[in-house]
Amino acid sequence: MLAPQMLEWLLLTGMSLATALAALAWLQPALLSRRSNRVGLPRGEGAVWLYDGKDLLDQSDRARLLFDGPAEEPDWDGLSAWLRRQFPGFPQEQTVIRNMGRIEIAPQDSTAPGRVVCEWLDGVIRVHLAETGTGEAEGNGLLATQRRELDHLRSAVDHAPYPIWRLSENGEVNWKNAAYVRLGESGATAGMGGTLFPLASGAGLKRRRMPVAKGSGRKHWFDVSVVEDEPGALCYAVDVDATVEAEDAQRQFVQTLAKTFAQLSIGLAIFDRNRQLALFNPALVDLTSLSPEFLSGRPNMLSFFDRLRDQNMMPEPKNYSSWRHQMADLVAAASDGRYHETWSLPSGSVYSVSGRPHPDGAIAFLFEDITAEITLTRRFRADLEMGQAILDRLDQAIAVFAADGSLTVSNAEYRNLWNVDPDESFAPVTVVDATRTWAGQCRASPLWGEIRDFVAMRENRTDWTFEVTMTGGAVLSCRATPLPKGATMVSFQIVAAAAMPMRNGHAMPVSATG
Repeated sequence: MLAPQMLEWLLLTGMSLATALAALAWLQPALLSRRSNRVGLPRGEGAVWLYDGKDLLDQSDRARLLFDGPAEEPDWDGLSAWLRRQFPGFPQEQTVIRNMGRIEIAPQDSTAPGRVVCEWLDGVIRVHLAETGTGEAEGNGLLATQRRELDHLRSAVDHAPYPIWRLSENGEVNWKNAAYVRLGESGATAGMGGTLFPLASGAGLKRRRMPVAKGSGRKHWFDVSVVEDEPGALCYAVDVDATVEAEDAQRQFVQTLAKTFAQLSIGLAIFDRNRQLALFNPALVDLTSLSPEFLSGRPNMLSFFDRLRDQNMMPEPKNYSSWRHQMADLVAAASDGRYHETWSLPSGSVYSVSGRPHPDGAIAFLFEDITAEITLTRRFRADLEMGQAILDRLDQAIAVFAADGSLTVSNAEYRNLWNVDPDESFAPVTVVDATRTWAGQCRASPLWGEIRDFVAMRENRTDWTFEVTMTGGAVLSCRATPLPKGATMVSFQIVAAAAMPMRNGHAMPVSATG
């Protein structure tokens, strides 16, 4: 008995709820209309938008006509972005309107008619675009302003020096500007049916070329930017002939440098600002024994010198733990142009290594094999030492003067005879200094001036011999001999020793120097 009554009550409750929902749905437009009318939504002239928060409640017929944004019913952000083109003072945030209650915004162009009035009415924002003189004959109103803006945009696009065009979904050109038309008339592609720049799908930057005219060998280069714009794409082309020519010139210059570097016997390694090997020549491969594959992999500077050390192509560091610090000091010195060292390798070869800074933070290292030069220098030094040793064994005192009168060579007997060591003098010893030393230890003689004149002579020079007596009584035989390249050798030899005085009945030896 209770079950049928319960069922009837449930059915009655459901029918009442359905009736209430149907009534609410029928009355909602009327309620919204009343709320809109309460805050002032006109049904005739005037562009008015009503917003509850950022959601659009309603808009007038004039508002639908004027708004040319992407949406038919703009939200607050869409309307704000659209109005700010002509009214930069239009608020982006609704809190400004709520705090002030009512604001009025003037257009950017002071000569343009109209204004925007924003009001806060019972939690609803009312935006009213008040126009003056909206007739088309007068050219006033927002429509006229939009038409002028559209004319300006069309003029700007048509006068742009770069081709601009639009592609449909099928890749066909359905719009183009004047520059695109001019390029099509002057290029190899005749007519406007197809695109001048066949492009692969997808947005991005692409470089394309096209002939300047039919049968012409010259090419026009363009960088084409593709921007997806449903349901097609917008394309922009920029003439980059100057850029391509500069790149070709740079490439040719680099090739010329590479050919020049290939002929050098000095190894060259240039590291860029990131300290990676950017350029090397074949001589570097020959001098360092590094494989071309390793060098072509653009190793960094530390790996480069590590490989040199591993192959015994640079001096082994005394302390390997400080190797990294040594490399850091090397890079710093090369960056300032202060790095120059001579590497004596375990193989016996000797390299001269120098580091030089290059533009844009690059560093160049030069490797030169100076083994032959060092060997020749060492051999020359050994010959000099041998010649000096021979001179020191002679019993004659010998002094050699260069063409400018400076003393260049003397032997041990000369230093003992005159009690002087020319090597200890800071200033070069000249023939004038030497003759003063001789004259101070000998009896007066005009021959010292003649020796100075003989050393200064350049022609008609022959050997001549003379004798002088030292203050101690010893007699010296002196000989002046001309040598090649204006040099002169003066030799002294004792021919008569000094007399030995008697003391207590015994002879006392007297030295040659007195």
